[in-house]
Amino acid sequence: MPTSTIEIEGLSIALREAGPAGAPAFLLLHGWPQSSYAFERVIGRLAADYRVVAPDLPCIGGSQGLPGAGDKRTLARLMRGVAETCGLRQLVAAGHDVGGQIVFALLRDHPDILSGAAIMDVVIPGVAPWEKVIRDPRIWHFAFHAVPALPETLVSGHQSAYFDFFFNVLSKDRASIPDEAREIYAKAYSRPESLQAGFDWYRAFPEDAKVNAARPAKPIAVPVLYLRSAAESGAIGDYVDGLRAAGLSNVEGDIIAGSGHFVADENPEALAARLARFHRETSAASSNSTWRQA
Repeated sequence: MPTSTIEIEGLSIALREAGPAGAPAFLLLHGWPQSSYAFERVIGRLAADYRVVAPDLPCIGGSQGLPGAGDKRTLARLMRGVAETCGLRQLVAAGHDVGGQIVFALLRDHPDILSGAAIMDVVIPGVAPWEKVIRDPRIWHFAFHAVPALPETLVSGHQSAYFDFFFNVLSKDRASIPDEAREIYAKAYSRPESLQAGFDWYRAFPEDAKVNAARPAKPIAVPVLYLRSAAESGAIGDYVDGLRAAGLSNVEGDIIAGSGHFVADENPEALAARLARFHRETSAASSNSTWRQA
């Protein structure tokens, strides 16, 4: 997949990109412990009809420079810079895991750049069912990753083994994440500052929750698709209801079959098809709204 680098606020951001320059666009945001490579097979399925840009989040993989903070408002502002620098139009931002938390921050702070948004396989800090999720002992890593310095000390040099634990436990079929992909993800966090950047996303959860718990002044009408994989625990309705209660007025939910948590690796064909359908639907709705207003 073609790659390039742009500069945003003094940070070097590496991009995977494909598709016609003027076409309606996707901005695909990965989560932990992955990089933009997670979307490699999704990009190829979308690029015939869409402009697709998938950045390595700041300081991960090919991106250089540690951002000032790991809170999702800061990262959303940087991703707005990516979208504007790349000239993305009719934009649907789609984020998985931490990337989905960044998309939520884009919805709150930068809805003007979005035609639609997709949030995948993640709970949003401060938004139901957040309190229920963080009390689940199976989510022990949220607390561990938030401890200052200790995760870097213990994980450094052992990224492959540590990440493999999550790939194996959270995927529906561990073979769906091949060794090549696992090596790429481990390398993406091989620098000390990259490990710190990833753990800083977790350290910022209390601040994220505080911001997100405050309802926006008016409902956010951008169409939102919440996707949850079939093998993920938790009822999708709880997540959709939480987003609506948090001020998103136009939310729908759907399930991706044949996948655990790492949906872009596990079922890229189904994910790409669902995202393309959502983009078509948001474009049609926008056109109809414009026609009625005219």
